[in-house]
Amino acid sequence: MVAELSGLQQIITALTGLDGLPAVIVECAVTTIYTSLGGFKVSFITDNIQGAMVVGLIILGVISVGAETHIDRSLIKESGFLNSSLLGWQLIYILPVAILTNDFFISGFWMRTFASRTDKDLWIGVTIASVAVCIILTLVGISGLLAAWSGAWPLGDADNGYLAFFLLLAQLPAWVVGVILVMTVSLSTAAFDSLQSAIISTGSNDLFRNKLSLWIIRLLVVILIVPVVVVALKSPDILQIFLISDLVSASVIPCLVIGLSDKFYWWRGFDFVVGGLGGIFSVFLFGLVYFKGDTTSAGNLILLENGLYANDWSAFGAFVAAPIGGLLWGFGACGLRLATLYILSRVKGHRFDALDRPIPHTRYVEPYEDPDSERVLEQTDEAKKKGKFF
Repeated sequence: MVAELSGLQQIITALTGLDGLPAVIVECAVTTIYTSLGGFKVSFITDNIQGAMVVGLIILGVISVGAETHIDRSLIKESGFLNSSLLGWQLIYILPVAILTNDFFISGFWMRTFASRTDKDLWIGVTIASVAVCIILTLVGISGLLAAWSGAWPLGDADNGYLAFFLLLAQLPAWVVGVILVMTVSLSTAAFDSLQSAIISTGSNDLFRNKLSLWIIRLLVVILIVPVVVVALKSPDILQIFLISDLVSASVIPCLVIGLSDKFYWWRGFDFVVGGLGGIFSVFLFGLVYFKGDTTSAGNLILLENGLYANDWSAFGAFVAAPIGGLLWGFGACGLRLATLYILSRVKGHRFDALDRPIPHTRYVEPYEDPDSERVLEQTDEAKKKGKFF
């Protein structure tokens, strides 16, 4: 949410030169009102609008840039973007790990998965989205090269690299900038309402187990938005915000997905928690080694203070240490837990059952919502209990 609002504010400033704070406040107010009235279903509707806006933005951008942007060929060689670079090779690993684990980390993706009617619908939706996103990211990524080679984004200004696409569009005629601005705000609104809905659902179901009124949860989210806006306005670099969340997800998600497999039925919450925290701690340990005992630099590496443009191996090492370290800590915690339980079982004279495969308790019931459908399998209360922590 911080990244979304920070991006909107900086894009409005880049395209118009105006203060983006009013637009941020209006977006927060509007999305809060209609998500409170319509819930997550409204987010699905706005996502369709978002998809149409993305397509419109790309088509308009491609045509306008193709007609209006003039490339200074001398800048092509000067930029060095077509040459091999250390960062380029590192990103072949960093980006897939960061994006994949972060998608697992975001509640909105899980909610859309659970909302799919069938596995076939989910596969169709994911396939269409993957193709569309691949095309869109390719076009948007190329715009960074065009922005640099046309002079819209000055070479050496790495701090504003994430705004290269909009710096390029800002050079277009005023009416094109106006249309793009409307599309951008619509895109941001559609994304922000999904984040709000995800937080409401997560807070209601996961934190309070649906025992607290939904309106109270929504009020808490409204209160939460206030510090989000403050932090967003003070955030100088959107990329760093995403990188921090990417590093956290890279630490946590590998240990999480192990628990999704029936083959790892002996995996427990304790192993996941230790593994997730251990992944983050592993980044600090790597920083201590890489920066030769400098604890400050090692601590800053967790927040990726130098971003991706440090021209060294620090960011790459962090994204290697996070998932691998998390898995090592997780399996270490699992071994320690099993050893402890085994010793306790021998001391107390109980049978060691920590590696026993759980037996599902099920029964067949007649569905009450659709009397014409076939009999369905329903879990009993015993099978629905929470998984063990130890």
